Amino acid sequence: MKKIIFIPAKNSLRSGGKLKVAAYCRVSTERKTQKSSIDTQIKYYTELIQTNPEWDFAGVFYDYESGLRKEKRNGLDTMLKKAYRGEIDYIITKSISRLSRNVLDTLNIIRSLKAKGINIYFEKENLNSLETEKEIDIAFNGVLAQEESRNLSENVQWGYKRKFERGDDFVGKMPMGYKCDNDEWIVVPEEAEVIRKIYQLYLEGSTLQQIKEYLEEHQIKTATRKESWATAVIQKILKNEKYKGDSLLQKTYTEDFISGKKGKNVGQRERYYITNSHPAIITAETFDKVQEEMEKRARLVRKEDGTLESSTSKYNGKYLLGNLLVCGDCGASYRRRTERGKVVWRCATRIEKGKESCSNSPTIDEKWVQNILGEKICENSVYNEEVVRNKVDRIFVFSKNLKIRCKDESMFDVKFLQNKM
Repeated sequence: MKKIIFIPAKNSLRSGGKLKVAAYCRVSTERKTQKSSIDTQIKYYTELIQTNPEWDFAGVFYDYESGLRKEKRNGLDTMLKKAYRGEIDYIITKSISRLSRNVLDTLNIIRSLKAKGINIYFEKENLNSLETEKEIDIAFNGVLAQEESRNLSENVQWGYKRKFERGDDFVGKMPMGYKCDNDEWIVVPEEAEVIRKIYQLYLEGSTLQQIKEYLEEHQIKTATRKESWATAVIQKILKNEKYKGDSLLQKTYTEDFISGKKGKNVGQRERYYITNSHPAIITAETFDKVQEEMEKRARLVRKEDGTLESSTSKYNGKYLLGNLLVCGDCGASYRRRTERGKVVWRCATRIEKGKESCSNSPTIDEKWVQNILGEKICENSVYNEEVVRNKVDRIFVFSKNLKIRCKDESMFDVKFLQNKM
């Protein structure tokens, strides 16, 4: 005869007869009003959990971040790790949108917790994640939360666009040399002097590395009060139009509102250039000279599609001709090389991509170029680097001739009478 013995299920959620309960809160920003909201929620959930005799308080976790992305949400990450380690049995949160506004993230979180027997209770929707039949309701509400975020994102972008069209600059993180006071740009004198010095050093021929060394040797600190400078930061300063009092708006745009991925705006969206939008630290003339100098120093190589790209080679302020010689065929700069005991200059595209990429660019002897510059530019027909630096703007190298363009807009045409080597 069969005998049936009933074995009650173990309640894996209980430890010592009590549930280890935690709560999760989130707001999108650290604005004063939202910080106050977080404080109120923390107080509410702490009292709610601690006053329940069947619950053990396992903490209240919170974030000041967008609900679309799980990344950078340290509070959520810490809570989930504790839950996976068995330190939390039950989680309470205000609504599905507080947990996440990304429906896939929401489902992944509740499923991973369900595998551990951990429930999330959503107060607003009155839903428990452990109830299998409720997953479709959670997914539906997650889609609504995600769609709400998309609409909000579009409204914010529309608002920015209207501001840009009016010429209103978006005051975010201020660049070194400025501070913000009631949406007004104010020049910080001490920092402004550093900016002017960086521009001065660059125009005097210093490389980014040399400027970095100068700033560090003179114990000049960065905007964030660091003693070490990065050459990338110096380069950004030299390229930032804000230092001449102008603003280029919408330099970046959001490619995907869910991932928050931003892309550099090189024509995908409208851009707005506002002149005299705030006080300048350097003159427009100085800024423009720096941009011209950066172009001269750029090591450009012609790509297969015909566009120019920067090569991996860096500017060497040691050689003047490296800033003057330009291939008349592809537009790339020339580089210094030693071949068969001679110092010569050759098109960068030809060096990096092969002769077929720039077949008409000649290789020219350094001594020959210096002699030509001495005859055409310098006194007594003797090459003088300082005179050439002050007078010559560019030297264009064609297959049969050189065109020397001077800063006073005069031009010299020099034909190759023999092998340039």
